[in-house]
Amino acid sequence: MAASPAKNAARGTGVARSCETAAQTREWMEAIASFLGGHRPLLEAHVVNFFKDRLWETVDAEWMECLRGEPVESLFMLPSGCVQDHWPSSLQEFLLTARSLVLPREQKSPQSFLPNLRVASIGTVLAQGMNTKKKHEIETLSAMVDAIARSSGANTVIDVGSGQGYLAQALSFEYQLPVVAIDASSHHASVTNTRAERIKKHYAAKCVEKQQFKVPRTVTCHVLSSDTLAAVTLDACQDDHGQHVTKTNVPQLVLAGLHACGDLSVNMLRVFVSCEQVQALVSVGCCYNLLSEDCYEDTDTCPGFPISKAAKSSKLFLGKSIRDLACQSAERWRNLTKEMALQNFDIHAFRAAFQMVLEKYFPEVSKLSPSIGRQGKALRRQRLRKVMESCSAMGKAEDLSYSNPKEQNMNADGSLPTGPTNPKGAVGCCSSERCTGDTYSTSGVDDSSISEVNVGPSDIHHDACYKFALFKDFTVSGLGRVGCDLVEDVHLFEIWKDVQHFTEFIGPFWCLRAALGPLVETYILLDRLLFLREQGSAVQASLFPLFDPAMSPRNMAVVAWKLT
Repeated sequence: MAASPAKNAARGTGVARSCETAAQTREWMEAIASFLGGHRPLLEAHVVNFFKDRLWETVDAEWMECLRGEPVESLFMLPSGCVQDHWPSSLQEFLLTARSLVLPREQKSPQSFLPNLRVASIGTVLAQGMNTKKKHEIETLSAMVDAIARSSGANTVIDVGSGQGYLAQALSFEYQLPVVAIDASSHHASVTNTRAERIKKHYAAKCVEKQQFKVPRTVTCHVLSSDTLAAVTLDACQDDHGQHVTKTNVPQLVLAGLHACGDLSVNMLRVFVSCEQVQALVSVGCCYNLLSEDCYEDTDTCPGFPISKAAKSSKLFLGKSIRDLACQSAERWRNLTKEMALQNFDIHAFRAAFQMVLEKYFPEVSKLSPSIGRQGKALRRQRLRKVMESCSAMGKAEDLSYSNPKEQNMNADGSLPTGPTNPKGAVGCCSSERCTGDTYSTSGVDDSSISEVNVGPSDIHHDACYKFALFKDFTVSGLGRVGCDLVEDVHLFEIWKDVQHFTEFIGPFWCLRAALGPLVETYILLDRLLFLREQGSAVQASLFPLFDPAMSPRNMAVVAWKLT
């Protein structure tokens, strides 16, 4: 039985990391950069090349031999730094060192940050449309924003990347704060306005005394730079008639963002620093894969990463694959069931084996590195269940091919089902209504399109039989998406037979790689904190674990305010 993450962490390097000062933050970042530099092959690995490049051979052979025989339950505890005493000492050191360099993610009470903070419970009308995760986030974040606004003397909140206006409406109706909601989608603005008017009537009916409830003002704008965000923010400094207020009564602003995607979170930091009207900032970022990144060739650009002087001087380049890895969540991995984990490992195998099909039969297509979409977990479970039921009933697998060429590569919504580049459930981005950075499609396929056909090969194990059926279905869909002709069953079977022995390495390999994800996220967050610290003593900044990480994996808020 693996020890708890806390007990395992105690066996780590013994170095207590801190980001209380700029110097300590730089030291922490240097330690992370040094550690990551020693594991670039694992960091840069991509699922499509697992079999083609024999990626398991890039990892210590002793580690892989050890982990291939471990229970699945032990594998998805690797990102939490949980080790076993009988594992190789070098493997234990790798996992414990990685975990020791990660920011503590356990949720803290908001009152520990601001003692006078009041968390208002969101009622059913205001919470309409929110799932449990969203309600948890809105209740906690709105309370933090309100407390920061009042302590900094700000009187207007700018909700950046407001989506359907959940945060803006909570601040308006529960905390009576003027709010400007900025989002790139005009549809979201329309939904926000309609919803706000409905909520306003409810609150007005409850109020004994006549109270003026102001709905959030919505602004539709594609924020592609900090300059654009600054211009939109300054437009908030207008009265109801569109006239700029006098200098003696300039609104003081708070920038707030709940899972503002990619560069949007970084642009918030830059506007906070550059705009004198902005007194405070509360930002929870996400979608690190969507960040722009400085390749150190053009110093005039303003990338989303890196932004601190220290990180820029280190010249640590991540790239999209590694930034995508930063979306991994140790808490979500810990909460995986055995069934979910095995299904996710299968999808990795199918995608990697599909690449082998392209390499052998469609090499020109393979060179283009085609994107063939993502497959939702609901669809994976549906198909796996049907194959297993078929095997149990008839002793053979069903061929999950489609009834016509149009259906063979389409989901119900027109998208192609295929495998994710990281396990669903382990990934935890924002999962917000406005963000698809790490959220997979859950569209299904009409059952009527599935027909029963003999898969052909019968000299393989019962389990391998239905795995091959799933792989064939995956391949048919993928080939249709990239416009390639079908490949005969016997040829697909030959490829699957060649790789199936190595599928046992997929679970250990991807769990080891996932253990580096929280480390990459820590580096990105420390880069943002250090950027604020580099502005001098007039700016105070902290990283605060605002949400329950098991419920909301992107739970770390950047909180900053100006001293006046």
